[in-house]
Amino acid sequence: MVCLLVATKADPASIGPASALLSLCSSWTRGPDIDNNPSYRTRDVRMIHLQDKIVYEDFLEQRWETVTGENVSEIIFMSRHTAASNRPALTVHPIGIPHLEHDANSPAGGKPGRASPPNSRIGAWFRLLKSTAANNNLLPEFEVTLEATHHGPWTEVPAMFVEIGSTEDYWRREDAAATVASVFMKGLGLDGDQAVGCWSEEIHAGEKVLLGIGGGHYAPRHTDIAQKDGVWVGHLLSGYSLLMSDPGANVKDYDKIEGTWKEAILEAVSATKRAFPGGEVVAHLDAIVTLKFIFWVVSGLLRLLELHCMCATGLFSSHHPSHHRTLTNSNDEVLCAHQVHEIRRGFLPIWLPVCIC
Repeated sequence: MVCLLVATKADPASIGPASALLSLCSSWTRGPDIDNNPSYRTRDVRMIHLQDKIVYEDFLEQRWETVTGENVSEIIFMSRHTAASNRPALTVHPIGIPHLEHDANSPAGGKPGRASPPNSRIGAWFRLLKSTAANNNLLPEFEVTLEATHHGPWTEVPAMFVEIGSTEDYWRREDAAATVASVFMKGLGLDGDQAVGCWSEEIHAGEKVLLGIGGGHYAPRHTDIAQKDGVWVGHLLSGYSLLMSDPGANVKDYDKIEGTWKEAILEAVSATKRAFPGGEVVAHLDAIVTLKFIFWVVSGLLRLLELHCMCATGLFSSHHPSHHRTLTNSNDEVLCAHQVHEIRRGFLPIWLPVCIC
């Protein structure tokens, strides 16, 4: 089994770290061409340099296996990151578009309605990326963060993206490329030490794996949890991936909350379980919503997780002044039957649900 690294010459934030990694490790040798794309090999790591956009390069593991006969255990992509803020950033994220309907068009690759298994290294490499960036004096200029699950390509083996953002000046920064290359060097064990973030069912069975649900694209509250040593990170579904219709008068009927939110969550759960065999997937809910919608959003999420025997923890906040031990709306109707603990953060009441199964 080999780990496949993927870079593209069309992206300076991709080929830059890839070239730096080739320079860091002297044991690389030239491998076979894959669809006329050059490849490189060292130990159990392989690297391919593509010509075009990565997000449309589906089934890379199968294409590699067809040419080389080697089975691919995981794929890690090097890529640029774009953001409206143009803020310099180093990011890590899983891939997939589980919130889209299966017959929808995908503007950024991937298979609509599906999520590839998240690479088990996401949490550990996020922490490694942050510490390496600090050692290389990229902080606080660069923000180091997780991103929610998004875009393609489609792969059936665990995958993740490591990105440099957010403008061309930063994509071409040699110190950023060197930082990412150092993370790959250490994270893959190419420096002679033990590799970082490898999941073993024999060793890690029963350990908890975070499945993030809700929040913004940069998953700040899920990221807070992921910063702790030993936290495994699966898929991260942002609020915009939870497409729900207001059930109106049917607010208490879970099945009346339409949209692709249920399918997206169940696909993310399934993919995360495949990536962490023997692990306990725990949903971390970031439901920062207005009181108008908190009842049906939160109760719908909890009901879905309860039906599928998952545990849930998370933060629910609102401007409601009540100090009830259960979540209530403005009419003091109980939002969910599960016992909750209330804690305080500033002037906002925040509730932390107990395990629901």
